Amino acid sequence: MFPQRFVLSFLFSTFSVFAFAQDSLKQQNLQPVEIRAVRAGSDAPFAKTEIGKQEIEKNNLGQDLPFLLQYTPSAVVTSDAGAGVGYTGLRIRGTDGTRINVTLNGIPVNDAESQGTFFVNFPDIASSASSMQIQRGVGTSTNGAGAFGATMSISTLEQMKEAGAEGSFSIGSFNTQKYTVKAGTGLLQNGFQFDVRLSKLSSDGYVQRSASDLKSLQLLAGWTLSKKTSLRFMLLTGREKTGQAWNGVAEDSLKTNRRFNELGLMSDGNYYSNQTDNYQQDYYQFFFNHKFNNNLTANVAFFLTRGKGYYEEYKMAEFFSDYGLPYFTRGNDTLQSTDLIRQLWLDNYFYGSVFSLLYEKNKTQLSFGGGYTHYAGDHFGVVKWAEYAVSADHRWYQLDATKKDLNFYTKAQHSIGKLILFGDLQFRHVAYDLNGFRKNPTVQPSVTYNFFNPKVGVTYLLKDDNTQRQKLYASLAVANKEPNRDDFEASTNSLPQPERLNDIEAGYEFNKLRWNFGANLYYMSYKDQLVLTGKINDVGAYTRTNVPESYRAGLEVMGAVKPFKWFTLHANATLSENKIKNLTEFIDNYDEGNQTMINHGTTDIAFSPKFISAAGIIFTPFQNVKSGQKLEIEILNKYVSRQFLDNTSNERRSINAYNINDVRLRYAIRTKTFKEVTAILALNNVFDKKYESNGYTFSYIYGGAFTTQNYYYPQAGFNWLMGLNLKW
Repeated sequence: MFPQRFVLSFLFSTFSVFAFAQDSLKQQNLQPVEIRAVRAGSDAPFAKTEIGKQEIEKNNLGQDLPFLLQYTPSAVVTSDAGAGVGYTGLRIRGTDGTRINVTLNGIPVNDAESQGTFFVNFPDIASSASSMQIQRGVGTSTNGAGAFGATMSISTLEQMKEAGAEGSFSIGSFNTQKYTVKAGTGLLQNGFQFDVRLSKLSSDGYVQRSASDLKSLQLLAGWTLSKKTSLRFMLLTGREKTGQAWNGVAEDSLKTNRRFNELGLMSDGNYYSNQTDNYQQDYYQFFFNHKFNNNLTANVAFFLTRGKGYYEEYKMAEFFSDYGLPYFTRGNDTLQSTDLIRQLWLDNYFYGSVFSLLYEKNKTQLSFGGGYTHYAGDHFGVVKWAEYAVSADHRWYQLDATKKDLNFYTKAQHSIGKLILFGDLQFRHVAYDLNGFRKNPTVQPSVTYNFFNPKVGVTYLLKDDNTQRQKLYASLAVANKEPNRDDFEASTNSLPQPERLNDIEAGYEFNKLRWNFGANLYYMSYKDQLVLTGKINDVGAYTRTNVPESYRAGLEVMGAVKPFKWFTLHANATLSENKIKNLTEFIDNYDEGNQTMINHGTTDIAFSPKFISAAGIIFTPFQNVKSGQKLEIEILNKYVSRQFLDNTSNERRSINAYNINDVRLRYAIRTKTFKEVTAILALNNVFDKKYESNGYTFSYIYGGAFTTQNYYYPQAGFNWLMGLNLKW
């Protein structure tokens, strides 16, 4: 049974419904072609959540995008700094960011090598987003890597219909501040249209020395040549400087100082003041759209993503040999190590083109699309200062990597009465060449993969009229995924194998005017999933290992009910089982100089809670449509059950379950000067729950004793954010 304090959350979750299901069909034809090409349509047989502009705006007070999505189904979020600003992460169904495909206007965002998405690189993207779609599971074919458990499509190309301006200003706990201004010309007589957004965000962070200083700019230029042809250009640039908090907090320190940050400690006992991560990423996107006739539409896009940056750190007692330098002789003493300050750099270009061709007539929809991307990344290290015998700006390694990705997909949907058939075929070719690694410069893998990813499904409309919409759906989807850079670096003897996922989904949706209900069953079966087992390779690096069989199986329910105009209840819940079959763990045995093997049989997959729920109640005490006056009070609850830090199902290596509650107050009004004025107050974790949302663990045998050390990422207790949004 669930503990009593979680009963309310559980009861809310049983009412779960599709919060935006009714609107999604209406919005489908309004979406630009580059977005429709990668998103699942309203009748596609996949589990998905639509988030509209209004929903994004009302929660955007400066926290990174994952925190705005934390109440969506099956989602768990975390923040290195603990306050939702800076480096943040999102897991869906236990799937981490390296397996979640993210596209921005249909163009891949995931880093080509790590395959992760770093939302800190495009700060305040929520202020530009007009819509988002999250597909859980494999979903439909899209562009880029990482589509191996969930996909996220973000659209930022919407322009102001009329000339106007907006300003958003927020302040809050930990000296968090956000300043955003937007302006647009509206559509000019010559068909041109321009929009701009400027944002600056900063926060001291909850964890010590985890401050963030973030800046971003988005420029949109559109040109409507005719009713059938249009051009658009987007420049999005983001610059971030964040304090390093990625080591987390040791378990023992949580009891004495939850905000402790060990990084940057110097020999004199002080902390280095510039222990920071510094990165700038620029997105250049150009779109050409043409409508040949009422049935056929085409889109071609060209893009360049330019990234460059480094993290700087103070290191104590570093061996000269690790930097390609001889020992230092001082008098009769020979020094083998020195304190130093170093920068580890990444300098990369990611460019290419994506395209789509959409045909719609009567009951048939066909699309053909794909893209080609080329990544060129340069990794190098620079010593900025050393106590002994290292010249300034000494560069001790410089290694490059290239990755080429070519994909084609075709999708078809056809209606036969109440039956809707769906098919999707994708071919993906990947060529990846790595010219060594910082710690293993002689390891230079060169690999090529050819993946075939088919998807089939069916939707049956039980009822579809002006009063309600009911449907059943089922799908089978296959996804293949290449290993990431870290996997190749740690695998010196044999190359890691690509992973394969077979995803079976089936669901039911009921949409009515005042209430909706949705339920989705899934079974995700993995072959050769890459997981950490503690095993080291011949040079002592821990490597992810292919495990032959593993799976995720679960039930998701989601939705909303509105019995009165002034009262809304919305909720979602996920109950799941996530298993690895026959796991062998490897423990470092320093007494014997080898590793001890432990077979655990069937175990739980790390960071995959069995139960996740989110629920909320919205009260609207008063609303005046004529004046635009509205007061809204929202009470939110989030529960995440126990998560294991590794794959051994050992509670000693786990994150405790947590249950947090937030409150949102929003007041809006129209005035003679402003089209809309909105004041927002967010009270987060109102009961000051002390909890952690992420972590890691390692164990070893030394002196005859078995020792486990856990590190956690503590999240902020009670904190607040307050914002004011103005529209002219």
